[in-house]
Amino acid sequence: MSKKEHKQEKKKSEKEQVSKAEKPGKPEKLSRKEYDKALEQLHVELVKLQQWVVHTGARVAVLFEGRDGAGKGGTIKAITERVSPRVFRVVALPAPTEREKSQMYMQRYIKHFPAAGEIMIFDRSWYNRAGVERVMGFCSDEQAENFLKGVPLVERSMVDNGIILLKYWLEVSPEEQQNRLEERVDDGRKIWKLSPMDLKSYNRWDDYTRARDEMFKATDTPWAPWFVANSEDKKRVRLNLISHLLKQIPYEELPQEKVKLGKRKIGKYKSIDYPFKIIAEKF
Repeated sequence: MSKKEHKQEKKKSEKEQVSKAEKPGKPEKLSRKEYDKALEQLHVELVKLQQWVVHTGARVAVLFEGRDGAGKGGTIKAITERVSPRVFRVVALPAPTEREKSQMYMQRYIKHFPAAGEIMIFDRSWYNRAGVERVMGFCSDEQAENFLKGVPLVERSMVDNGIILLKYWLEVSPEEQQNRLEERVDDGRKIWKLSPMDLKSYNRWDDYTRARDEMFKATDTPWAPWFVANSEDKKRVRLNLISHLLKQIPYEELPQEKVKLGKRKIGKYKSIDYPFKIIAEKF
């Protein structure tokens, strides 16, 4: 390469670097170490929230909605993995039974509303009617429209009754969704996540976009707003969403006495020689 060509290449490279700086793309992915450190701090705050909820008798309902592969399950797992399942209770309802189909639509969800000292986390919620049921033809247009008209009133009643209601939509691009669904096909640990409904929904991106937009327009209210989280990066969305959730609830750290382990008396009882069925140590 001649000196002239070398200078031209160098100049081109510098221009590209400036262009990237002026128009930054996706942020660099967090390292596992950075993620674990940040998540550990948030877990400490979630424990404080848990203690406050139990102490005050607060009631919290958190809804997670989004397309298939948006990261709802992983985010919920990140929230709940270090807290009590008796306080942070996850609701992931199956398809309705024939009996439930004959009930008022909201009826099977109402019984899962939080009681005192509970945080109910809905992995998909009553908004199924505005999304998958509407797009896949499990309800009529009239039923979907009646739902969109009525649900703000139900949520207003929840909030007026003292329930802290948080609604999250995880937004993912079609490219990233495709990557994640393809991972499920190839990973024996994730194949169970790829349901027949996911496959049928795969080619209806625009239909789901239209349904989402109409849902936001009808149900994004001052008393129960929608919060949208960019979920292109799984680690970042978990940290961002947990941080946001904690800021929405006026919890306080409760005074707590330092725990001290007492002395144990060991050796007074001699264990019997029982033929225990010991598990083989293969690892």
